[in-house]
Amino acid sequence: MKKLSLLLILVLLFTLASCKTEIEKPDTDTQNNVSDSVEGNVSDPLWEDALFLEDTTFGEGKKKIEVEVKAGEKSITFTVNTDAETLADALLEHSLIEGEDSAYGIYIKKVNGILADYDIDGYYWSLLKNGEYLMTGADSTEIADSEHYELVRTK
Repeated sequence: MKKLSLLLILVLLFTLASCKTEIEKPDTDTQNNVSDSVEGNVSDPLWEDALFLEDTTFGEGKKKIEVEVKAGEKSITFTVNTDAETLADALLEHSLIEGEDSAYGIYIKKVNGILADYDIDGYYWSLLKNGEYLMTGADSTEIADSEHYELVRTK
C-alpha cells in the first residue's frame, strides 16, 4: 500500500511539474502580435522608441521644410513650419532631435526617439539635402522655404 501511495505521489509531482513548465512558457507569437497592435504595428525594433510612426506636421512659420527620417527599412517625413534660421533650431523647437554640443556643433544622437550613437552601436545620423550629403552640421545649415532634408541612420 505504501508503494502504491508513493508511486501515486510521484506521478502527481511529475504531472504538476510538467504543467508548471507549460504555463511558464509564453507563446511569443501571441505576445508579439498583441504588442504590435498596441504600439501601432511596429515591426522594426528600431522604431519601438520612436515618438512618431507616421508622417506628421509641426509648427507655424513662414518657412516650410520636409525632413525625412530613415532608420532600418522604415521612413517617415516631418513637415516643419518654422521661423528658425537653422535646421537644428527647427528640429529642436519640436523636440525631434536630441544630442550633445561638440566642437563641431550639435552631435545628433536621437532623431524621433531613435538612437544612433557611434560610441555605443557604431551608427550615426547622416544629414542630406535633396539626396546629397551636406558638408555642414544641422546647427550651421541655414534653411529656406520648400527644402527637403533627410536624416538617415547610417553605419
